[in-house]
Amino acid sequence: MSVRVGVLDVGSNTIKLLVADVSGDRLVPVDTGKVRLGLGAEIERYGAVSTTSIHAVAKAVSKLRGLAASHGVEDVDVFLTAPGRQAENAAELVAALEGARVLTTEEEGRLAYRGAVATADVELPESIAVCDVGGASTEIAVGAPVDDPRWIESVDIGSVRLATRTSTIAEAHEEAATALAAVFPPSVSAALATGGTARATRRLVGPYLGAAELAEALHLCETLPPRELSKRFGVDRERAEILDGGIAILTQVQGLLGVPLQVCDGGIREGAVLTRRAALAA
Repeated sequence: MSVRVGVLDVGSNTIKLLVADVSGDRLVPVDTGKVRLGLGAEIERYGAVSTTSIHAVAKAVSKLRGLAASHGVEDVDVFLTAPGRQAENAAELVAALEGARVLTTEEEGRLAYRGAVATADVELPESIAVCDVGGASTEIAVGAPVDDPRWIESVDIGSVRLATRTSTIAEAHEEAATALAAVFPPSVSAALATGGTARATRRLVGPYLGAAELAEALHLCETLPPRELSKRFGVDRERAEILDGGIAILTQVQGLLGVPLQVCDGGIREGAVLTRRAALAA
């Protein structure tokens, strides 16, 4: 039997809602919503979230909860990713969002893994990796498609943080390489990429992200201003502003894994929807 579920993801770049009908491991999106606030940049610059931004987050969450309610979902699962872990005043931010919870890096990696696997449109081998480049952290999870991941690693670097602290692609590469220097993922036969960076990169060079495709994507970011990237490829303008940093991270991860990254549509929110459906059925 299908059950309608709603989840709300308070991330470093945007706050996003997903309402979906779920039956087993199959989900059908009903509606989505998002509000862009850029918490990650504020945390990177000042270490904390301002009172003004906390009020803005609370207002956005209330608005998106209302959207979920219009589809019959009153009990929305609200969770925070990196902002709930990295802000010095994270407790104040969480307290402003009634019933919200902060995901651990392991939970974040597991949900992104499950959502990516559930929405992959390619045949998956026995050993895969899922990479989720967010605004302020990057998760890599490795396992078999039929199980939860057996290995998860998270680093505190993402597209927003890189865009805030670097001014050139060379600097972004160096920062990404340093952040991932101590990460040694198990060997895999295939890899999936999820998140806003991966989906924007797909618009530039297609869904198959090998070394050559990622180099081409970075070249486009280096030679075209964000406005032109947005106009020519349909990338969200705000995303275009931080895309080069995200691609620099994808490039490092692809090199570590040694296999191309296949971009998929699902990620952390889809994984959260599936997990919430399972909890409701228990």
